[in-house]
This record gives sequence, C-alpha cells and structure tokens, in this order.
Amino acid sequence: MLLGLASSAAASPVSASTLQQQTEQPLLQRLVTKVYFTSREDLNTLASHYDILEVNHEQGFVFILLSIEEYNSLQQAGYLLEVDDAKTKLLTHPRIALLGQGPDSIPGYPCYRTVEETYTDMQGIVTMHPNLAQIFDIGDSWTRISYGFPNGYDLLALRLSNENFGNMSDKPTFFLMAEIHAREYVTAETAMRYAELLTSSYGVDPDITWLLDYFKVYIVTMTNPDGRKKAESGQMWRKNVDNNNGCNDPNNWGTDLNRNHSFKWNHGGSDSNPCSEVYMGPSAGSEPEVQAIEAFVRGLFPDQRGPGDTDPAPAETTGIFITLHSAAGLVLWPWGWTSSPAPNNTQLRTLGRHLAYFNGYTPEQSYQLYQTSGTSDEFAYGELGVAGYTFEMGTDFFQDCGSFESTIYPDNRDALLYAFKTARRPYMNPAGPDSLSVSVTPAAATPGEQVQLTAVANDTRYLGGEPNQNIAEARYSIDNPSWIINTVTYPMAASDGNFNSTIENIVATVDTTGLSTGRHTIFIESKDANNNWGVLGSTFLYIADSAIIKIFLPLTTK
Repeated sequence: MLLGLASSAAASPVSASTLQQQTEQPLLQRLVTKVYFTSREDLNTLASHYDILEVNHEQGFVFILLSIEEYNSLQQAGYLLEVDDAKTKLLTHPRIALLGQGPDSIPGYPCYRTVEETYTDMQGIVTMHPNLAQIFDIGDSWTRISYGFPNGYDLLALRLSNENFGNMSDKPTFFLMAEIHAREYVTAETAMRYAELLTSSYGVDPDITWLLDYFKVYIVTMTNPDGRKKAESGQMWRKNVDNNNGCNDPNNWGTDLNRNHSFKWNHGGSDSNPCSEVYMGPSAGSEPEVQAIEAFVRGLFPDQRGPGDTDPAPAETTGIFITLHSAAGLVLWPWGWTSSPAPNNTQLRTLGRHLAYFNGYTPEQSYQLYQTSGTSDEFAYGELGVAGYTFEMGTDFFQDCGSFESTIYPDNRDALLYAFKTARRPYMNPAGPDSLSVSVTPAAATPGEQVQLTAVANDTRYLGGEPNQNIAEARYSIDNPSWIINTVTYPMAASDGNFNSTIENIVATVDTTGLSTGRHTIFIESKDANNNWGVLGSTFLYIADSAIIKIFLPLTTK
C-alpha cells in the first residue's frame, strides 16, 4: 500500500487514526515500512537511526520497523514510503500455543527453547558428557547487575573439547555467540543444536571426534537473555533492557549491544538517541553484556594484529569468531565502519566465500550491506586479529519452525562445522582444497593387512567467484594430524594417475603393520597448485585380531 511521496514543502504528517484507517487494521505500535533511498550516503544515514530489517540494493529500498512518529518524520524528510501490511501483521499476530505446548514455552514456536530451557539443556550436556563439556559463568545481564539475584540472568559459555586429550591452553579456538539481538530466535537454537551435535557425535563421527580432541569451541547461546525474555512474549525487542540510558519510553529502553563494542565505537551506523533501536550506548563498552563478552574473548585469543587500521594479522593467526544473527541470508566480514577493505580482506573473503558455500548466503564485506560500527565481529578482528564473521540467517526474526528445521539449521550446521575445522589457520586453510568422502576398505583389518584409502580433493567449494586451482598433492597420516611434532605423513596419488584437475579422486594403500589393536584415525589433507593446504578430512580404521574381525566386518559393511 503506497502512502505517498512527501517533500519538505508538501509533507503532511499521518495521524494515528488516519494511518489506522489506511491500513484497515487495529493501530499497531510498529509498522514494517518500505523506505526508498537514493544513494549509499542516504542508506548509511537511515542505518544510523533506524531498525533496518532488509536491504534491496538493486531496487533501492529498505524495510524499516517504524513507529508512527518515525513514519511521519521520514515522510516530512521527503522519503517515499510504503507500509507492508502482510509483514506488519506477521510480526504482530497474536501468539497461540500449539497443541501440547506447555505454559513456559514460546507460544506457536515449539522448535525454539526459552532462556530457561536453553540453560537447563546446557547443563544437561555437561551432565551427560562431563569429559567433553564445561560451563563458564562469564558475567551477568543488566537486570541481574541492577536488581540482583534472582532477577536477570547469568551469561554462560559452554566449552566443548576432550578434557582428557592434550593441553587445553594450546588448542585452537572457535568462539560462537548467538542472541545478541533479542528477537532473533534461530540464533540461540542453532547454537544449542550445534553443541548437541558435537557432543552426541563424539566417537561416532571421525571429523567431530578429532575436532574435539585437538580443538575447542566456546558457545554463548544467550548473549542478551534479558532482551530475549521480552522477545519470547512476541515483542519485537532488539536491545538489552537498560532503562537508565536516558530514554523515557519503556518500549524503547535499552542499548543495541551490537553497536556498543569498544572497537570503532561511534564510527557510523549507530545512533546517539537513547530511544533508537540502534542506540550505541553512552560510551564504548558501557553495557555489562558487552563487557563480559569482550573480557572473556580477550582471555581466549592473543592479540595478533597491530594497532593501526591497515595492520594485517599474520597468515599464521589462529582462532575464528562467529556471531549469529537473522535475517538476511548473508555471510559478513569486516570492515563495516568504512568502505575500505580490512588489511586481511583477501583471506577474510576467501573464508567467507567458503562458509557461504554451505549455507548458500551472499558473502560480502559488512559495509556493502550498510555502515555499522561497534559490532562484535569487528571487535574480534579489529582488536585481536581473529577472523570475525556475522551470519545473517533465514528470512524472519520469528522464523517459522518448518523452514528452520528443514533448511536454516542444516545449512548453517554444515557451515559451522567447516568453520571449526579452520580454527588453527583461518587465513590459510580455506584457500586450499577440501578432503571429502574419506573411507578405508576394509574398515576393520588385522595387524599387517593392507587397506585401501580413498577420498576426493576438491578446490571448488566457494560461493562468490573465488579462483580455483588444480590439485597438486595429497597426503595422509595416522593417529595425529600433520602439524603435531614427529608425525609421519604418507603420499596419496590421483586415481587417474595425474594431478591435473580442480577435483581429484585420491587413493593410497595403507600398511597396518605396527598398528595397535583398537580404533585409529586416518587424517587426509590436500594441496592445490598455489601451495595451499586445505582443512583435514578423516576416517576411522579399526585394528583387531582375526576372530574379532569375522564378527565385526558384517556390521561395518552394511
């Protein structure tokens, strides 16, 4: 429904009663409005003041969640506006519990856990997998700090890694955070299901097993639990609930935590108006949730980048940081505060395009969407040099369960599994080939028996135009990956006799002489013609005496 193009001379504010009549529905507190912009500068101005839900660069419009007053202000400023009735109704329709939903669940959204359910299930993971999981209390929400227990929430980080394998302090780190914006349901549930996948698959899936042996992941499922609790009732709540920031409207209290981080705070794309949905806070890192995240992350990663804006992190930099958001279908990397590329732009882009291969999202520098500053991923990269990314998942804040279950979670699960594999060398390994479909035949052998190892080396799994190279080399190792000191590696061959393609079937004959009985892991990695080694693939090989093999083989060949 087109409500009109206003000019500074002809603007006529729309009253609440008039707008109610035009939309032919009860007056709503917020309106999903299509706002047309004319330039990048114009877009950045909108992003600095309003809650942008979606951007269409090609057609030059954004969807913004507007109050009546904001609608009139934009109309008076000369913007062309359209209220989207369908999107507005979708965001404000009454919540109705489905059959079987309990009183403490999110009405109409049974696939998403509440804050309390999430925290209970995090503790359940620790109880079920005490050698793989540990919970850290990293801080308190604004409400807990302001009003004390039992009000508000702890901020909890779940660490997953094999506590009995290796030196925990030496393991490469993947940090995953979700729910910094309260209304983005899919983010916390994706983080929880990812944690459950990792722990339930340990000892079953060879890749997940070695990841939890040699690497570690920290998962913060609820970065903004106070705000999330408001969103669970159906409110389109984005910020935390800080009511001491100067805003007199209870519907607009709070600070946008993803504009409050200390790195490049107040460098564009945020607002000093405390009632704005993109309010940056009174000072850099003013909010307790942001303080907790920054302090914890600084303790996980060394500072690997110089102080200058153009200082790159070294190629050997370790660690990856991903923050989950919704809903735009994007994989974003720094910078967002400036259109200039980050000093590690080439490496960030390569990994971003590799991640986008799995979820199918558009990979781009954050500024290409619109200007932002004070964000989580830029804190991780800007201050510490860690490869930092934002996933904009799905198509709605209150995403329907069907699309989340069938598409959004599975696609992003695979992207997160790949991200975990890059944690040791995120600026190097993503440029190399993936080693896929690793298998050994037979899967169980007697000591001294030869087995056939096969895999596929693939240098093409990018979305967005990344150059591909021919496979040049492949190798395998047994029981330890190649970077472990004194690990012996063995060459693999192209099955057709020549490494001359971007995708190669690779083979080797493995001599099991000297291998002890029990389960072994075979690691495979491939290199392209530009000398880039990719992330590892793996499979299990079982060694047993002949009597056990006769029993075991029928189970492994089904």
